[in-house]
Amino acid sequence: MPQDPPPTTETTTDEAAPAASGTFRNPLNPGPDPFLTYANGEYHLATTQGDGIRMWSASSLADLLAADPVTVWTDTDPSRDQHIWAPEFYRFGDRWYMYYTADDGVDEHHRLFVLESEGDDPRGPYHFKAKLEPPNHVDKFAIDPGILQHDGKLYLAYSGLNEYQHNGLNIAPMSNPYTVSGDAVPFDAAGGCPEVREGPAFLYRNGKTWMTYSACDTGKPDYQVWMMSLPEGADPLVRENWTQHDGALFSRNDEVGVYGPGHHTFFTSPDGTEDWIIYHAKNTSENTYTHRTTRAQPISWNDDGSPNLGRPLALGATLDLPSGDPGSGNYWINDDGRSSGDGTVTFEGNWNSGSGCATQCFWSDDHWSDEPGATATFTFTGTRIALLSVEDTGNGIAAISVDGGPEERVDFHGPIRTGETVHYLSPRLPEGEHTLTVRVTGEHNPDSGGAFVSVDRAEVYTD
Repeated sequence: MPQDPPPTTETTTDEAAPAASGTFRNPLNPGPDPFLTYANGEYHLATTQGDGIRMWSASSLADLLAADPVTVWTDTDPSRDQHIWAPEFYRFGDRWYMYYTADDGVDEHHRLFVLESEGDDPRGPYHFKAKLEPPNHVDKFAIDPGILQHDGKLYLAYSGLNEYQHNGLNIAPMSNPYTVSGDAVPFDAAGGCPEVREGPAFLYRNGKTWMTYSACDTGKPDYQVWMMSLPEGADPLVRENWTQHDGALFSRNDEVGVYGPGHHTFFTSPDGTEDWIIYHAKNTSENTYTHRTTRAQPISWNDDGSPNLGRPLALGATLDLPSGDPGSGNYWINDDGRSSGDGTVTFEGNWNSGSGCATQCFWSDDHWSDEPGATATFTFTGTRIALLSVEDTGNGIAAISVDGGPEERVDFHGPIRTGETVHYLSPRLPEGEHTLTVRVTGEHNPDSGGAFVSVDRAEVYTD
């Protein structure tokens, strides 16, 4: 039987709240298709942004949501300057190589490309290096490049057109990090649904290579992770050398409101003792490409040597930081006034409260009001604050101010209902005590059926 994943800490009572400095909560980023690595004393994260490649870096995993992005690449070549998706970056020698997919504005024209860094920094600067194109897949649809490292050789793994799926798995040999040196081999990988096999990612342990990948359309709640394995010494370009493992390895968890987990990769803790998965998922069961947010959690290993990814945890669950992570002192404030640090929230005017939002809310409760002038004021000690709350079809516009300063209008409306959506991230503030006030304006955009504003969770940062 599979072993349980390593224990994590998910708060359920005031007394259970752990020390803030050694914990974090998801999401780490509001974008999908994450790739993360730890290098030069920091975590570096990239997600799909569409118009370029951006990277968030922080010394603690807990601070990634509040990190300021660095744009590491945009393109002026009209054949590859749009729909820039799924960047992944690896260090080979003394350079970093950034793999990604892009097109000219037409999805079917997606192709694979690689950048090379000028120095030993994953944030670049980068220069364009090459188009990646196996001889038997010239000018064919391709997305989601990943690098397989096996027996001292490099291979390009990707999702693209083959005889099994439009988005099917393929592996091609490479002579160096930027040159494809032979034909791609297509794979007829299992997946529980017929249409998609994408986002290949690799684990290496006990003489085996584990290729995990996502199956089903990423907009569906049933998007999930499957797996194949390859023994040491076996040629990865021979399909018969791979063993298909039955059933999904990582899939929706309706009990805690997690849907469509996938397009993932793996990283090790700063001290090298733990393995972690980083992935995107949604907290709505709607078929939608929106609201895919980046999340991380630890994995374990079964007695037979295979990886055990466990089950995706609730958005907002409090988890222990990776081993060797220095922590950041960040903490949460719930809408009912409970906090794991020096923070609270008070309400003026008429507000409703309750637990009807269930798994879509932090601690399964929130406050909401459509009364013009009603306010919620967070008092906190730190340097930055993020607001996460329900976005819904009947929500309206709030006016948000810090320390009584100018108001910023923020729209809480969305075409589908989702919870713990990042609605606001404050500017960086001097260290000390601050207030953040959310004022209900009573206004809404033409697509909304109401003017409600929801207050759920605040995340406070101290570094």
